[in-house]
Amino acid sequence: MGKQFSKLEAAHRDFIARQRIFFTATAAETGRINVSPRGTDAFRTLSDSAAVYLDRTGSGNESAAHLRRNGRMTIMFCALEGPPMILRLYGRGRIIPRGQAEYAALLADTFEGKEPTAARQMVRLDFDLVQSSCGYGVPLFDYTGERSSLDNWAASKGEEGLAAYRREKNVTSIDGFVTGFAEDRLA
Repeated sequence: MGKQFSKLEAAHRDFIARQRIFFTATAAETGRINVSPRGTDAFRTLSDSAAVYLDRTGSGNESAAHLRRNGRMTIMFCALEGPPMILRLYGRGRIIPRGQAEYAALLADTFEGKEPTAARQMVRLDFDLVQSSCGYGVPLFDYTGERSSLDNWAASKGEEGLAAYRREKNVTSIDGFVTGFAEDRLA
């Protein structure tokens, strides 16, 4: 049932455009594997073999730590409504720190200059394998709306509070791997 492709095709792009959530998976050579959900409002395809998403402040920064160590990353979309399908993008990811020229250019060109509340960094994935599979086992869910919790939390902290939170929570992974976050801000 699964099919493999060397790049995104038009049908894949259409499928991605209809989704509301995607999942990222990263792992270092040792330690825990990380899987995180993200809203597709932060996701953009850059080409048939590259994508980027705006990453917002969270309680950890596991993906950054793992990508710094070996770059391995998978992004997965799965249909929660409509026809079943799972789509995975396999490749090498890297962090694009907020405040750097590449970040500013992508924000302007790819995200219409709109930076969400609590933006922390961007994550770029260059992929060499696209795989689709049936998704027959994925249950159906009804979309009812976006959560405002992260926006409300970030607004209550303000920029200085968010910066302090990132320094406290986003510099190392749960396995003690350095995320590069502190170094990125000093450069």
